[in-house]
Amino acid sequence: MIYSTATVPVNPQGEVPLTRSQVWAGLVLKARDARLFLPPGLCTDCEVVEESKTHIVREATIAGTDLREIIAFEPESKVTFFQASGPREGAIVNELFEDDAGQLQLRFYCYIGLRGKEPGGPEEQAEQAWMDGDKGYKTALASTLKRTRELLAEGKLSLSGGAQ
Repeated sequence: MIYSTATVPVNPQGEVPLTRSQVWAGLVLKARDARLFLPPGLCTDCEVVEESKTHIVREATIAGTDLREIIAFEPESKVTFFQASGPREGAIVNELFEDDAGQLQLRFYCYIGLRGKEPGGPEEQAEQAWMDGDKGYKTALASTLKRTRELLAEGKLSLSGGAQ
């Protein structure tokens, strides 16, 4: 199994400050349409196929791989991506919280395995190294915040929150 975690400050010095509600709106939008947040061409399809007040189900094609995710929302706090089909199984979480100094933070953590691969084998080891490396999820968190700022500046970010 793979466990990885990364945390970044939401409002580092020199960046336009974001509120919890603004970051939350970005996380919900990212869950609904990953194409808006991933590098161009990486996600070629992303469609919400079911939704309720607490979760959505999306089908997406990311890096040429079809997947289905059940995405649960804990408003203004946590988005959990359960990997229903695709190369991974397990959960990936994006969580908003205040640190001991009261500063807003965005944390990623996951506990996943690779379907059809040996637990702890070379494929999982490579995935673990990527997640923990310079181009892994810490970079993805910073990219999510950057894109949220851009969408907010463009007036394309709704602050309604929730799964709807």
